[in-house]
Amino acid sequence: MTHVIHMVDVFGAKALSGNPLAVVMDADALQTDDMQRLTRWLNLSETAFVLSPTHPQADYRLRIFTLDREMPFAGHPTLGSCHAWLSTGRAPRNETHIVQECGVGLVTIRREQGRLVFRAPPLLRYGAPSKVELTEALQCLGIEPAEVVDAAWIDNGPGWLGIRLASAEKVLSLQPARSWPRRIDLGVIGRHAHGDATFEVRAFFSDHLGAVVEDPVTGSLNASLAQWLFDTGVVEQDYVAAQGTRLGRQGRIHVTRDGAGQIWIGGETRTQVEGRISAG
Repeated sequence: MTHVIHMVDVFGAKALSGNPLAVVMDADALQTDDMQRLTRWLNLSETAFVLSPTHPQADYRLRIFTLDREMPFAGHPTLGSCHAWLSTGRAPRNETHIVQECGVGLVTIRREQGRLVFRAPPLLRYGAPSKVELTEALQCLGIEPAEVVDAAWIDNGPGWLGIRLASAEKVLSLQPARSWPRRIDLGVIGRHAHGDATFEVRAFFSDHLGAVVEDPVTGSLNASLAQWLFDTGVVEQDYVAAQGTRLGRQGRIHVTRDGAGQIWIGGETRTQVEGRISAG
């Protein structure tokens, strides 16, 4: 059984500078085990599988896998899969937007200033971490409590705990533990003094083998960080975040808030490879 597969670069300021995503089209016949096995073989942070929708308002359904689990939502797979779906000549039900069905429900995607942008889903968990939870996060990051400006659970599916530091330089200087005995998902942000980006973001998570991995560019994290920053008054205007700098990437995430207070997350999407893959 073969399927069309697209390799899409997402959030890169230029080609091959963002987060790569594999998108497997027309994947209805694949079983969960097939999807997980293929994801592990590709060895990317996430692989997305496009299926027929089950909701009457959705244009397509998406299943998103990391190396060890299925995710209810993730940002760069949302934009990259929509890009791949549109590139095959398919048209959404509505002229103004595309509707993706996934584990968190329906996600709206639209075109804005030549980019695809998704509507940030509601947070599933929001609020201050316990002292034990924060202590564990700081031990993993290798920093002291005095270096933290603020911290909050900002989980919209993957499980993010957000940590705000005083500057982008502090964020870029982090050297987290190489492994961690438990599942951990940390998003760290700090403000730039100057440059094309307002903030620097880094995302760290433990994989299925216990290694602490840095994700190149993370749409779900940036969505939840934006909701937190606007809610706490840290920002009041649209901004651009940089991510992947320490990995040699040039990720740029465009964050906007509309008149209704809804957060939208956007970035560039580029197909780098298109072909067929045996997935079953």
